[in-house]
Amino acid sequence: MSLRQQIIFDLDDTLIHCNKYFEEILSRFASQLLEWLDTERLTTEAILAKQTEIDIAGVKKVGFVSSHFVESLIDTYRYFCSVIGRDTNLAEEECLAQLGMSVYDQEVEPYPDMEETLNVLSEQGHELNLYTGGDDLIQQRKIDRMKLSAYFEDRIYIRTHKNAEALEEILQSRPFDRNNTWMIGNSLRTDIAPALTAGINTIYIKHPKEWSYNLIDLKKDTNTSMYTISSLEQVPGIIAESLAMIVQKNIQ
Repeated sequence: MSLRQQIIFDLDDTLIHCNKYFEEILSRFASQLLEWLDTERLTTEAILAKQTEIDIAGVKKVGFVSSHFVESLIDTYRYFCSVIGRDTNLAEEECLAQLGMSVYDQEVEPYPDMEETLNVLSEQGHELNLYTGGDDLIQQRKIDRMKLSAYFEDRIYIRTHKNAEALEEILQSRPFDRNNTWMIGNSLRTDIAPALTAGINTIYIKHPKEWSYNLIDLKKDTNTSMYTISSLEQVPGIIAESLAMIVQKNIQ
């Protein structure tokens, strides 16, 4: 058995913060709509629920393209203008477009123990891969700011859609030993479920507040390992523990 593992990391909300910046923009968006539309019929909860509905529908259709988030804000604005019988305003839509795009200008902030985790795994001789969804330029900018190429080199995969087909294409693009390959991420939908379909091991990093799009019921019908943890620093220990169990089993 090979002790060298091939580890595929998700980027957003696995290695670096992402959702919290969208939540900040959405909070400002809801406040702005309440100010503009000025009606007791409208609530923050209703605005955010409609935006989530529109956003998720769009992601399923077009994938993780940056323009879609902006469009979801404008479409939500138009929806509520229609509901209350108010005309839309081009200047207001342009304001929302600027607000939406500003989410991509936020500073890149690593999760606690990001560097330590990657260093430990690299020092143990494991192969590190990075797989992220989004626009090439935006995701590459994050990668460059965090100097992640030092760990992942040419093993960086940016895709508009993150699904079973996209992961399978990556797994077939180079020699991956699926018995010794791991997918690590925070999304049940785009990280864990496709990995289970592909027959590779998974580590799900569960966050207390997760985007509803990422949450689905899983069906695990493979013999691969699946772990759920709460922080990135637990990853090396999980992989070491899994390898130790296999070694012990082989000895017996």
